[in-house]
Amino acid sequence: MDSASAPALHENEPHQNDSAQRLNWLRAGVLGANDGIVSVAAIVVGVAGVTTQSGPILVAGTAGLVGGAVSMALGEYVSVSSQKDSQEALIEKERLELREQPEEELEELTAIYRGKGLSLDTARTVARELTAHDALSAHLSAELNIDEKDIVSPWHAAFASAVAFIAGAILPMLAILLPPENIRVPLTFGAVLAALAATGALGAWIGGGSKMRAAVRVVVGGALALAATYSIGNLLGASGVL
Repeated sequence: MDSASAPALHENEPHQNDSAQRLNWLRAGVLGANDGIVSVAAIVVGVAGVTTQSGPILVAGTAGLVGGAVSMALGEYVSVSSQKDSQEALIEKERLELREQPEEELEELTAIYRGKGLSLDTARTVARELTAHDALSAHLSAELNIDEKDIVSPWHAAFASAVAFIAGAILPMLAILLPPENIRVPLTFGAVLAALAATGALGAWIGGGSKMRAAVRVVVGGALALAATYSIGNLLGASGVL
């Protein structure tokens, strides 16, 4: 490899990392939208099994949309906050160790690169050069696989989760409210299952899995959820309980 080609390889590395991070966010968005589709569809179809009036369906669907979005946002915020706190604690611990025992940390970094197959002299040289450049980043990357710049914001994660859920929930709301009463339930079933097939295949494509298997899995699960809630609503409506 000549010297002219080496910089291009180094320049590509951050773009690869950025691409992987974007794919992770996209996958999380697809899963959030999938949750919105299934949960709100199950609610509105269940209510449609009791009544054909648009008012109760709209109220129930809106409540499910808002409640689900808030729940998703809170869950994501708590989860990412815990992860962020853990990462920040590890970073602070590493920073303290570098300040109080730099020689031991240098030997630890050397041992890590020795374990990756480098000779002692090369590992020591690499460890010293990385330490001179940015000791904290070198140790975080080698020891903990953490990049201090890549810590996710809990607020960003919560907002993205809520938006994804709402985007998915809008589909069953429109499908159940816009068509005439006599076709709204079968049309909602069809629209929801088609959307689930698409999100399942997209999620599998992002993760590198089988698109067909993923699509079938989410479609079957969604169909069971819709059938169950519609049947319960229909049963309650027919029994006179509601």
